[in-house]
Amino acid sequence: MKNQTACHEFLLFGFSDLPGLQLHLFLMFLLLYVMTLTANLTIIVLISRDRHLHTPMYFFLANLACIDLLCSSVTSPQMLYNLLSKRWRISRISCVTQVFFFIFFIAAEVFLLAVMSCDRYIAICRPLHYMQIMHRKICAQLASGVWTLGMIYSLVHSLYTMRLSFCGSVTIHSFFCDLPQLFQITCTDTFINIVVFFVAGSPLGLFTFVITFIPYVSIFSTVIKIHGKNTRLKAFSTCTSHLTVASIFYGTLVFNYFRPNTSYHLEEERSLSVCYTVLTPLVNPIIYSLRNQELQAALIRNLHNMN
Repeated sequence: MKNQTACHEFLLFGFSDLPGLQLHLFLMFLLLYVMTLTANLTIIVLISRDRHLHTPMYFFLANLACIDLLCSSVTSPQMLYNLLSKRWRISRISCVTQVFFFIFFIAAEVFLLAVMSCDRYIAICRPLHYMQIMHRKICAQLASGVWTLGMIYSLVHSLYTMRLSFCGSVTIHSFFCDLPQLFQITCTDTFINIVVFFVAGSPLGLFTFVITFIPYVSIFSTVIKIHGKNTRLKAFSTCTSHLTVASIFYGTLVFNYFRPNTSYHLEEERSLSVCYTVLTPLVNPIIYSLRNQELQAALIRNLHNMN
């Protein structure tokens, strides 16, 4: 029988196999984190300050920037501290807390991307009814629903995670705590956790996936029929930005959570983890900013007003 001694601390493998590069990694990830905070905060401030951006689309974009900022802050500060101190350890309570907030923001982003897709569908395919449907009250209710559903979904998984026991000294093969890594090192039978994961996650995941991507069949069909070149290009720009962000997000999410265990490789896992915890929250605002002339114009206006 395995030793059932209570485990109060985990050892994070992180980048401990690269001792000579940890200072360089610290500087690189610090730069990426600062850029992530700056890019997402800039979008939030621009949308809140510029009256030209007080529309449903930009309201949801501000929520997305907020989620990306918070999601990055769940993992990056701890990783930077570990790189600098070379002490790759995390307490159990901190680990469970990290799991809760990480799943919370990931789930909220899943729901928000679906809402943003519906917003684009109504704006392009039902333009005459857009302001009647997407008024301020319904936008606030949808945003509240996104955050509430994300919290409830995360709370369910976190409560079931707390029932897991761990034997002796355990190593998490990542630089942060997440469900797949905890399932691999626990002494407890994870059948119930996996059932909860698939029962709760699969229907919601499939439902939000369909709502996020299927409307684009009608959206692009409608955009092609638009006669005005500038209007058509503007519609394509906003839609392709959202579609690109959603595709990157779902691609990394599915690859991380729905792979068979036999395909697990440390280097591959670490690279993927860096992608969806560090790079994606930075790439999202860049994609929206580069392809959105209204955001660029708002930035120029605000910079001009500051001078």
